[in-house]
Amino acid sequence: MQLTVREAASYFGVNEPTLRRWISQRGLPVHEVYERIYLNPLELWEWAVEHGIPVSRGLLETARRSPDEPPRLVDLLRAGGIFHDVEGATKPDALRAFVDRLPLPPEQDRAFVLSVLEAREAMGSTAIGDGIAIPHVRNPIVLHVEEPFVTLGLLRHPVDFDAPDGRPVHAVFLVVSTTVPGHLRILGQLAFVLRDATLRRLLLASAAADEILGRIELVETNYRTGSYAASKSPIG
Repeated sequence: MQLTVREAASYFGVNEPTLRRWISQRGLPVHEVYERIYLNPLELWEWAVEHGIPVSRGLLETARRSPDEPPRLVDLLRAGGIFHDVEGATKPDALRAFVDRLPLPPEQDRAFVLSVLEAREAMGSTAIGDGIAIPHVRNPIVLHVEEPFVTLGLLRHPVDFDAPDGRPVHAVFLVVSTTVPGHLRILGQLAFVLRDATLRRLLLASAAADEILGRIELVETNYRTGSYAASKSPIG
């Protein structure tokens, strides 16, 4: 959950100019999305406590309603979708076709999302090896969406991503988050499940979405119950 500047100011009982001054002068944490500022209630509460700023207890209740842990990766992928036969003979073409598939709200600018992905690729490949790439910008993609999601694109033809292991990419994951901390936690979940050799074989085979989701759910469930014993090895 994200708050606007006006909503955040109301919890402190101050006007918007005062809150903006705290942002610029006192390090109040914010997230910028298309030149608009949003605030995370949990980060806001922690900042208020740290700086001794009186704040409505309603903010604490709002912060408590903000989940400490992201949803399961399998649920994030169900929300973001798994798309087969993503076209593109080159990295830019594949990224463009992939962004076209993202389940973004109508007001989101797909051209902007594509531009930040291309800028990140210009800084260095986001391929992680074994034919998998996780495009992201240096500052995570944080959009004003209702819920985070992960989208998987399975390319019709493997594409050269300048991967460290030299292998062309056939599977592209994109994490779209509502907060930076949430983004990092989701990336951690994704990195863990991608250690599973069976899952990587399913990605290489462009398996059906149900098979891929079923495998991820099994890996996550076994990990949470302490019974994870699937085939796994470092990617690369």
